[in-house]
Amino acid sequence: MTTRITSAPAPSRALAPEPGPDASAQPSRGRLLSWLTTTDHKTIGNLYLVTSFLYFCVGGVLALVIRTELFTPGLDVVQSNEQYNQLFTMHGTIMLLMFATPLFAGFANAIMPLQIGAPDVAFPRLNALAYWLYFFGSLLVVAGFFTPQGAADFGWTAYAPSTRRPSRRVSAATCGSSAWR
Repeated sequence: MTTRITSAPAPSRALAPEPGPDASAQPSRGRLLSWLTTTDHKTIGNLYLVTSFLYFCVGGVLALVIRTELFTPGLDVVQSNEQYNQLFTMHGTIMLLMFATPLFAGFANAIMPLQIGAPDVAFPRLNALAYWLYFFGSLLVVAGFFTPQGAADFGWTAYAPSTRRPSRRVSAATCGSSAWR
């Protein structure tokens, strides 16, 4: 007895019309909105990496100003000791908390799920929220430079004795230092 194997007929494929040149182009608002509302771990990882690189550039410029000030004795690049302390504090803060730590988070978001074969990270909306808190919190800290008293000037560790000025009766709570805290 022989068995005859027959194959099922192939389903008919209706030919879809080719998209026109305007159908494939996304409007710029759609692309920006997709970056702002994404929960994709690779996109959030890229946002972390790009933002941390921008803060690396800002921290590098602050380091160059600090090194220029220390190049020769008497060279006054910054106008006062307080401004030097602001540069020093913000350089340490930016390089440690706005560059190095988020750089690790960016690589972890972009690469780690791919390495373990996971389709996505757990809690993707919380992941996106963490990036936007980092982004806006960092902007708030750096915006301290534009306040009347300037940025925080007590060292990036915020060691308690350094946050109190002997010349003032109260602690050195300025707009810039309050934004830093």
